[in-house]
Formats: sequence, C-alpha cells, structure tokens
Amino acid sequence: MDPAALAWLLAQLGPTTPTDDLTARHARLGTARAVALEVLAERRAVLLSEPLRLVVDGVVTMDRTANLTGIERQIAALQAAEGPDDTPVGADGLHQIEAVPIRAARRTR
Repeated sequence: MDPAALAWLLAQLGPTTPTDDLTARHARLGTARAVALEVLAERRAVLLSEPLRLVVDGVVTMDRTANLTGIERQIAALQAAEGPDDTPVGADGLHQIEAVPIRAARRTR
C-alpha cells in the first residue's frame, strides 16, 4: 500500500488504528476505501452487539446512539466518495482510464 493511501486511511479511521492490520486488509481487499468500509462495519457491529443505552436511576446514564449515528454517517459518506486508489467512474457508470501518448523527450537522428 502506498503512503498516500495509508495516510488517507489513518485520517478516516483515526491515528491509533494499527497500520499492520490496515496493510493486511488492503492486500486482501485491494482498495483503501474497501478497507475503511470494512473497519467501520466492524466498529458498527461491536456497537450493535452491546446495549446502546444504559440507565441506572440516580447512578449512571450511558448513551452510545450518537456514536452509532456518527459511524453510519461516515459509512454513507465513504460509500459515496472515491478513495485515494479507486479508479474514477464516469457518469455512465463505467470506469474511466486516461491514456496519454508517450513521446521521446527530443527527436533522435
């Protein structure tokens, strides 16, 4: 994985995310956006596996619904955006590849 993709992933997922894990996922999934979506889906699943709200009258109140909402918004934003190593997609839904003719820097005799 190139340093730009790793920096983008750390910006999306937080600087404490283990880079070895991100690199292994990138090798398996192929794109940084797919890695970010998988990590966020796992974080969402962890939040959903436990109670989102806990109230003990007069003692403590814990509410994690805002965390869940934030992760779901981040997932939606990533699904709509392009990652640093994604191939651009045109209006017709097809991937666009730019081709440029290669020419010699100077003419040879």
